[in-house]
Amino acid sequence: MNVSEAVDKRMSVRKFRPDPVSDETLRSLLADASRAPSGGNLQPWRVYVVNGDSMTRLREFLPTQPPMDAPEYDMYPKGMTEPYKSNVFRIGEMMYATIGVAREDKEARRAQFGQNNDFFGAPASIFMFLDRQMNQPQWSDAGMFLQTFMLLAVERGLGTCAQEYWSIRHKAISTFVGAPENEMLFCGVAIGHVDETAPINTLRSERMPLEQWTTFV
Repeated sequence: MNVSEAVDKRMSVRKFRPDPVSDETLRSLLADASRAPSGGNLQPWRVYVVNGDSMTRLREFLPTQPPMDAPEYDMYPKGMTEPYKSNVFRIGEMMYATIGVAREDKEARRAQFGQNNDFFGAPASIFMFLDRQMNQPQWSDAGMFLQTFMLLAVERGLGTCAQEYWSIRHKAISTFVGAPENEMLFCGVAIGHVDETAPINTLRSERMPLEQWTTFV
């Protein structure tokens, strides 16, 4: 598989098969992903791997914790304008359409959103933290690391879902993985084998036309 194929195939998987992923595979993916660009070679990412027995323990631990924390960062900009607002609205409508959930069915929407807590059935996950002294450029480094990791996962026949959702449960995750106070949770990534039979995994997000966001000077 070449890079272009991996980029095109990568998706946010929202239903995984239970097939296990080995620690060795995750270790290899993380080591390879560390070749991602990093300004000044800071390599600011701090990653915690939850897999196998620890994933079982995390699933048992989460219901004992508060369901939501005050987020440490805004997931979306406040007062978001167009076209960004419409992009967010459209992907939500498309996703719920794949599973036949109407806009007015709030209970079903909450139930699907709650699947984040189960990592959409994934057998493994990683959590990305950053030292609180880091600034915007290092957050960019973290994004490049995550993208590299997710593309490498596709190459290995795995699927992923980056979950900023965990920013609203950062206290529970920090406690479980033992992260020090100077580390801030950015997101989690669910990892596993894609359930190809799940309708929700047929979703392919739209992208704006090149002319809408690119200017050749």
